Amino acid sequence: MKTHYRDFVIRSWSEGDRAFAADVIHFVLTEYGLPWEPDKADRDVLEIEESYLAVGGEFWVVEQQGQVVGTAAYYPIKKAQDAVEIRKMYLLPSARRKGLGKFLLKELESAIATRGFQQIWIETATVLKEAVQLYESSGYQPASGVETARCDLVYVKYLTVWEGALRSS
Repeated sequence: MKTHYRDFVIRSWSEGDRAFAADVIHFVLTEYGLPWEPDKADRDVLEIEESYLAVGGEFWVVEQQGQVVGTAAYYPIKKAQDAVEIRKMYLLPSARRKGLGKFLLKELESAIATRGFQQIWIETATVLKEAVQLYESSGYQPASGVETARCDLVYVKYLTVWEGALRSS
């Protein structure tokens, strides 16, 4: 996967991105007063091959001028046969307020739909106000079943195919 948005490059993760992706996530979590948990909720970013690629997911990095400034990922989950969870969607402050988050979310949804998944789940924390606003304005509905200790919100969006076009409900 490789695409562009303004002066950002969004591409599939490579092994050399591991530390940079972890640094972005660690920075953003700390910025919002959330714990970095490399042995729990954030272990997946240190084990991308096993946590994402080996199970049919994807992990992307966002670059600006050759520097990793964001991440976005998803992987299948067991809530339903056709369900995925969007994970690790984080942007450094320099990459925010440019429409990039909305663009990334749409790209994730498109990739997910193309692979035949029909449910998208997201766990987040109330303190991540911009993320909460993005999900709610993008049609994600509140749900229940928080599984990550630092999160207190769950959202779901159901994708359907109608007349050959992707529709969200």
